[in-house]
Amino acid sequence: MRVLIAIGFLLFVSVAKSQIYSPLKWSCAVKKIGKDEAIIYVKGVISDGWHIYSVDQPNGGPLKTNFTFSPSAEYSLIGKVKEPAPMVEFAEVFKIQVFYFKDSVVFEQKVKLTSMFRRTSLPKGAREIVVKGKIDYMACTEERCTPPLEMKFSIPIKR
Repeated sequence: MRVLIAIGFLLFVSVAKSQIYSPLKWSCAVKKIGKDEAIIYVKGVISDGWHIYSVDQPNGGPLKTNFTFSPSAEYSLIGKVKEPAPMVEFAEVFKIQVFYFKDSVVFEQKVKLTSMFRRTSLPKGAREIVVKGKIDYMACTEERCTPPLEMKFSIPIKR
């Protein structure tokens, strides 16, 4: 019986230890802005005391937020990921300016639906594409940072 309790405890500790804390809650939305264009919105709600870094964070400092979109014949990216104006502060630990967000941030990516998608022969209501990708980011407080984190997303766009 003691052996079973010990094994159960070890399994619990190993599972608990492998879970990485993320001080962000992510959500995604899409808005059609024309027959063949849409804007993908990715919102991060950031826990009190934490912040994440800009997609334009210069090298030599903390890990910048980075979006990677899965290649698809159904859409193409228009421009690069947009973000609101970040807060800017000199970080003594990195000896550079850091560009960051606290509380919340909304990133935007414009996409163009390809002509192949528009000519699909499925019923009108059934047509959709899915934009997939991931976000690599780091979150920090004044005292500590998370290891690099990843959030995968999958956003359907209806015709």
